[in-house]
Amino acid sequence: MRKIVLFYFLILSFSVFSQRRYAADRYFKEFAYKKSAELYKVIYDKGDESMLVIGRLGDANYYNANTKEAEKWYRLLFEKYKDEVSSEYMFRYAQALKSNGKVEESDKWLRKLKDINKADSRALALEKNLNYFVEYSNKKKTFVSIQNLNINTKYSDFGSFIYKDELYFASTKPEGSKFDKKLYKWNEQPFLNIYKAPANFSNDIEKGLQVNDSERVSSLNTRYHESNAILTSDGKTMYFTRDNYDGDKLEGDKNRVTHLKIYKATLADGNWNNIEELPFNSNEYSCGHPALSADEKTLYFVSDMSGGIGATDIYKVAINDNGSYGKVFNLGRPINTEGREMFPTIDIDNTLYFASDGHLGLGALDVFEAKYSNEEYTNPVNLGSPINGPMDDFSFVISEDKSFGFFSSNRKGGKGDDDIYSFVIYRCKEDIGGYVTDSKTGNPISGAVVRLIDENGNPISEQTTQSDGKYVFKDIECENNFTVSASKDDYRNDEKNAVTEDVDKKEIKTDLELESLIVEAKDSESQIVIRPIYFDFDLYTIREDAEYELEHIVSVMKNHPEMIIRIESHTDSRGTREYNRWLSDKRAKSTRDYIISRGIASERIQSAVGFGEDRLLNNCRNTSATKCTEEEHQKNRRSYFYIVNSANKNIVVNQAEKLEDNTTSNNDYYIVSDSSDTLFNIAKRFGVTVEKLKELNGLKNDVIIVGQKIKLK
Repeated sequence: MRKIVLFYFLILSFSVFSQRRYAADRYFKEFAYKKSAELYKVIYDKGDESMLVIGRLGDANYYNANTKEAEKWYRLLFEKYKDEVSSEYMFRYAQALKSNGKVEESDKWLRKLKDINKADSRALALEKNLNYFVEYSNKKKTFVSIQNLNINTKYSDFGSFIYKDELYFASTKPEGSKFDKKLYKWNEQPFLNIYKAPANFSNDIEKGLQVNDSERVSSLNTRYHESNAILTSDGKTMYFTRDNYDGDKLEGDKNRVTHLKIYKATLADGNWNNIEELPFNSNEYSCGHPALSADEKTLYFVSDMSGGIGATDIYKVAINDNGSYGKVFNLGRPINTEGREMFPTIDIDNTLYFASDGHLGLGALDVFEAKYSNEEYTNPVNLGSPINGPMDDFSFVISEDKSFGFFSSNRKGGKGDDDIYSFVIYRCKEDIGGYVTDSKTGNPISGAVVRLIDENGNPISEQTTQSDGKYVFKDIECENNFTVSASKDDYRNDEKNAVTEDVDKKEIKTDLELESLIVEAKDSESQIVIRPIYFDFDLYTIREDAEYELEHIVSVMKNHPEMIIRIESHTDSRGTREYNRWLSDKRAKSTRDYIISRGIASERIQSAVGFGEDRLLNNCRNTSATKCTEEEHQKNRRSYFYIVNSANKNIVVNQAEKLEDNTTSNNDYYIVSDSSDTLFNIAKRFGVTVEKLKELNGLKNDVIIVGQKIKLK
């Protein structure tokens, strides 16, 4: 017998855990993290120490910014389930530790992410200090408004450098000089010259970025190649690439092959003078494509000198304070490969951009990006389309504010051999805003907490409405899905989906309506309205959906500690009248016990009484019971909660389906909402006689029931 009792106790305990968890899970999914934390704590205290419950306790507190509690539950989670917990919990645990000032322990847990996934970006971010731009580049939209520049010709135009409001580049376009007829055998085009173009560097996404006019920098150019010019920040020094030309003739190696060299020039009286080649040049190999670090103390360049890794590698050399140069270093792997690495540029953050055909790409030369961290470069990232494509893409440069830039390509659809293209960085931001109002009156609600939640359930931002009920979340990423939720004590929560579009600075209007749980009546009585508490046929156990609704009663009672309630429960007409009264009484006491289990003192529940089938809401009486649907019968299986306040006034707590207003604007009818309503009271309230009410409503006696509509005119 004891085994049988224990068996049923275990079944009952499992049912209670399951039902309580249903309510907790539902609140958690609705982002009501405080409420779900309370429920999960009750479940845990009752003996459910499952990974889900402990994990949700950690998450609910974490998302509610209660990091100390989150740390406690996450620590317990890893003590009990360390071999089963996902990396997401590990990351949040590390974040909670860091928020609590335990940085070293936090870093230890972040490093453990690699034990689960060696490619976990967060662990790599800790080690290599990656910042936002790599992730930004990998988004669906990063480089937009790609424009072929008006300065491009049918010849080769490439190699951009931005200096203030000028663009420097190289071109083989002829200028009408006697040297134009001398063609470079490689491509049968004139030799390269350096040009500069005044430009209005606007980042208007719709119009794009254009450059219309240019002029040759005559003081630099010779009859042979000059290209890839860069300037120091003061504009007084230029580095550029030139053929090995001494002003009289070309020099070559032992095989009479002319190589490229890097030269330096200084600006004086508007002209570039004192042109000198750099000391690490050689007649035996090429050096070219110079680039300066952000502090201008390091020069990067490309060379095919012996001892390298591939066909051409990227090197660096220190520029000393006295103008001399240090030792040349190969950047090595992971930058250089067995293939070609070319056209390096460095941005304001020392991020390296370069072209390569040795790294996996979309075409021949692709543009890559590598961050500088701990005095070395991280693994290169392919910038992807639309910068890269099937052909050669190279000479990528970006503005200091990272809002626009240029690159070169010989892709199809261009004007010539190589063309210069402009791009704008996609920076679409929108606002999500609206008003929080009362669903019945339409009045704005102040003090409502509005949360913005991303599609993964992570809270992004939170605001509290003022007197006008307005909220606005500013500068939200475009083309994303969000949930906006609003909550306030004594109101039912509301939430809506908000989808940002592709229109910069647009506001996505998302209004929210909260349903008041306490409805003020004109006769000074108040009504608390929640949705139906239903019971299964012939049972008095609290259903899962009932737990969720009963939490509104719990919340109201916690918000108003002076409230005292009495409970009524009702059944349908099936079964004997005596049995139904017994069953409804059990149901009333079940609801009472649930509310007490949620921390409400038992003395605050005045009574819990069942009335059986005495007060049906429809015509499903014994004589017509077989003709009613299950839904109609279920409507009669319900509970009411009447609250008696400290001033001894009765406040009607109606848990039936939401009734129409008891008084209408023209006083045409009245709906009986309380068992204490009588024809005499109604007649007195509205200034009519009892006989008139009987006549209007076809009543043969004074009996009326809750929910009955009484005509007044």
